[in-house]
Amino acid sequence: MAKGKKSIFFCQNCGHEESKWLGQCPACREWNTFVEEKVASVKQGNARQLKEADVVALSGVSTEEQDRVRTGIDELDRVLGGGIVPGSLVLVGGDPGIGKSTLLLQVCQKLSEDKEILYISGEESLAQIKLRANRMGEFKDNLLLLCETNLELIRSVIEKRRPQLAVIDSIQTMYSEEVTSAPGSVSQVRESTNVFMQLAKGLGISIFIVGHVTKEGTVAGPRVLEHMVDTVLYFEGDRHASYRILRGVKNRFGSTNEIGVFEMRQDGLQEVANPSEYMLSGRPENSAGSVVACSMEGTRPILIEIQALVCQSNFGMPRRTAAGTDYNRVNLLMAVLEKRVGLSMSSYDAYVNIAGGIKMNEPAIDLGIVMALVSSYKNRPMDEKMIVFGEVGLSGEVRAVNMPEQRVAEAKKLGFETCVLPEVSREMVREVKGIRIVGVKTINEVMSII
Repeated sequence: MAKGKKSIFFCQNCGHEESKWLGQCPACREWNTFVEEKVASVKQGNARQLKEADVVALSGVSTEEQDRVRTGIDELDRVLGGGIVPGSLVLVGGDPGIGKSTLLLQVCQKLSEDKEILYISGEESLAQIKLRANRMGEFKDNLLLLCETNLELIRSVIEKRRPQLAVIDSIQTMYSEEVTSAPGSVSQVRESTNVFMQLAKGLGISIFIVGHVTKEGTVAGPRVLEHMVDTVLYFEGDRHASYRILRGVKNRFGSTNEIGVFEMRQDGLQEVANPSEYMLSGRPENSAGSVVACSMEGTRPILIEIQALVCQSNFGMPRRTAAGTDYNRVNLLMAVLEKRVGLSMSSYDAYVNIAGGIKMNEPAIDLGIVMALVSSYKNRPMDEKMIVFGEVGLSGEVRAVNMPEQRVAEAKKLGFETCVLPEVSREMVREVKGIRIVGVKTINEVMSII
């Protein structure tokens, strides 16, 4: 091995370093995640003179909130917590072709009207970016483009131009000449992210970073990448479907429960102001096994259609399938129905689907899943103007959920006439004109409704 270089093994999952290869990472306990990378040893030069660090008393720290920059896209502002915080570092991940670059180019289009924006691409040429921009409409001259992957050159351009916003597409293509490993490796990704973090905090520039994802759906590279940034956003949805969901999984400046809903069109991503109406479009009429439930995403109630198909099994082992919700949760609810209600579900195949492809794991949709299963089992259609929500326990009780008032208000706004909810939550909801509220304590009371 050349003098001045040594070999270090990195864990691709958490970034843990070891001097030799290990089968299992001692930090995150994952198997076969270590990769070998050669790093240059640090040259022994004159040490910099370090000045004494200033300490500040807690009582002297100002708590005034920074002015956020509105992007002009309400759904994105909702997920970010009200807008872009100056000096923040935001990581955007998602499957290939899901719309990450399209969304960020639309943000550049909105903000370039009165701010200088720098779009740095390491994957596309200037002509490719121009073709995508032509489909979106007119752009101002404040949007600057740079096709470069050398980290030192990018850093010098950012320090010289001092834009209000910079977009890096993508972090896996950036490389530093000081790191000997290939672009996209653990060392390069960590070094690049560290440089952009220093630029964002030191110059007060908001930086968006696009990150590739692995086949498991997580951001490629070490998990330390997610720890270094301020906000992590994920784009979800089938690339062949028209809708997209932007979900925040980490946000130092806001809530992580909010989601933004978009629809992919020819001219870019369009906001879906009313996701409930969008998710219920095309709902079948007078069909058994179809129930409308309500789930909360942050402060926003979303009405979803839960579909269930229960049919006699032709084999000794019945098949269970869940799309859009937790598979184990469906098995649990079917066991509760068999034990507490007496339905013979063990000899039936069961297929549960949340229409529209959206993924919901909130316990409040338990009651909707139960009613959809029973409706399909008995082949009895449910009232089309009825909505349900509530958590179901192992004893068959229907437990309370949070924010029932907002759920009932959303149901009334979309024209529903009956709302089935837990009896405990019934006491929290005031009388609402135009909608009948029915409180239930156990799933045995739900059977009488069906």
